[in-house]
Amino acid sequence: MNTLFFTIFMIFVIVMLTLDLTVFHKKDHIVGVKEAAVWTGIWVALAMGFAVLVYFFGDWMMPPAEGVTDMKAYRSEMTSEFLAGYFLEESLSIDNIFVMIMIFVSFGIKKEYYHRVLFWGIFGAIVLRFIFIFGLGALVTKFSWLLAVFGVILIYSGVKMFRDKGNEPIDTSNHPVVRFASKHFPVTSESHGHDFFHAGKMTPLFLVLLVIEFSDIIFAVDSIPAIFSITQNPVIVYTSNIFAIMGLRSLFFLLSDVADRFWLLHYGLGALLCFIGIKMIGGQFFGWHIPTLTSLGVILGILVFSIILSILIPKKN
Repeated sequence: MNTLFFTIFMIFVIVMLTLDLTVFHKKDHIVGVKEAAVWTGIWVALAMGFAVLVYFFGDWMMPPAEGVTDMKAYRSEMTSEFLAGYFLEESLSIDNIFVMIMIFVSFGIKKEYYHRVLFWGIFGAIVLRFIFIFGLGALVTKFSWLLAVFGVILIYSGVKMFRDKGNEPIDTSNHPVVRFASKHFPVTSESHGHDFFHAGKMTPLFLVLLVIEFSDIIFAVDSIPAIFSITQNPVIVYTSNIFAIMGLRSLFFLLSDVADRFWLLHYGLGALLCFIGIKMIGGQFFGWHIPTLTSLGVILGILVFSIILSILIPKKN
């Protein structure tokens, strides 16, 4: 890994997050569909721009292993891996959006505070995923059989998504995060605007932030190993992951009002997890090799097919 490149990348992430909070979303407000669509387009454009940089400068960003001589082919493969990882994470993030909607609704959070909670939730996710991805990357490099283990976990998660009937309202008082925080820390009984703390105590809004972080950790257990099925390069995994989750807030506001229309997407993502799990097990034990572009095609195909089918077959009340 090129240390200079990674430093520049992290500075870019910090600058974008700082501008987001201090300039573009300085005041609490309800994010409308138009604003969300614009920001979703901006984040997608930034991700595609990064893919272009990888295509032309990927060998400088992430120097290849010894013996690699065809730099053009190397950069092209890395670009495909980044795009596949990005669209995979973005696709799986949609299911996480459904969970976040239920968290906000169950806790009765006002819509003007959604962005603030999501901002700090994603900030925490960036730190936690750095530890998770590079730690997992080191383990996979040393113990390649772990990919098969994660393959089994993904198949289990995919089958479980098929069996789930949908997201149910959350029992806020009995949620493990809420019970733990209420037992070990002082918590106010009432909200205090957008404040996470009041008079030295946690507010219910901070509890929601903790629940969001907890749900993201559970979500990452599926999504990060799934990207490792495409590439074992932790830098590609991390950068594709970060671009996807940084655009998650705008995607949340874009889809929050129409999420119920895409009811078959949940099952499509279950099929996607099963495909990736089978790919990981097959690659480890049977030497299967599915080209990155083929994986990208399957990811986009399942995503588009599930959305179209959801529109054509409306969910019955």
